[in-house]
Amino acid sequence: MEWLKRLLGREKGEQLRCAAVVVAAGSSTRMEGTDKIMAPLLGVPVIGRTVLALNGCPLISEIIVVTRRELIVPVGQLCRELEADKVTRVVVGGKTRQESVSLGLQEVGEDADLVAVHDGARPFVSQRLLREVILAAQTCGAAAPAVPVKDTVKRAAQGRVLETLDRSELFAVQTPQVFEPSLLRGALHQVLEEGAQVTDDCMAVEHLGMSVTLTRGDYENMKITTPVDLILGEALLDREEGEE
Repeated sequence: MEWLKRLLGREKGEQLRCAAVVVAAGSSTRMEGTDKIMAPLLGVPVIGRTVLALNGCPLISEIIVVTRRELIVPVGQLCRELEADKVTRVVVGGKTRQESVSLGLQEVGEDADLVAVHDGARPFVSQRLLREVILAAQTCGAAAPAVPVKDTVKRAAQGRVLETLDRSELFAVQTPQVFEPSLLRGALHQVLEEGAQVTDDCMAVEHLGMSVTLTRGDYENMKITTPVDLILGEALLDREEGEE
């Protein structure tokens, strides 16, 4: 595979270049009227904290934010105010996540070795997690962080349990999900062409028959989805500030 030869054949000391596509174009339907992207977490909007976390990773060379049309100006202004200097573009997303990721990929520089797709509503991603998943993708072409499922999971239909799944084999996959750019482009193109239903970018790559390596996730790498998540997020920030 040419992409693998290119990644593994880099000159010693040559900097790996990973672009980040931040997907923040959702409608926040579960936030009870609050826009989760712009909702404040101790005074800083969720998207701002997310961008700052990615901006601080030495392996990330550029950041493209994909959001709703009405948020283009406020998100761009916020990135400037926060001095997130790796943000190169803020672009309008599509009707679906796959369309939004594809639009973000169009803005990624040609020199990018990898692309990391991250939820705009995951502001607590750690530097440890970012480094591990990016370096794993450098080796295998596709990687994502995941955490073991804590609860017992049952498959059911019409309110009746059909089976209890083996929890030891179940993982909750997080973002960023990191890929070789042409692999992700090809996977998303095929999914869009076929009209296949996928819930994340790993699933699109799996649809091509490719495997994805899982790295160590973090339970604190939570996605802000409901108002309760904002309360939990502020509690995490309070704890971090108390430890400093």
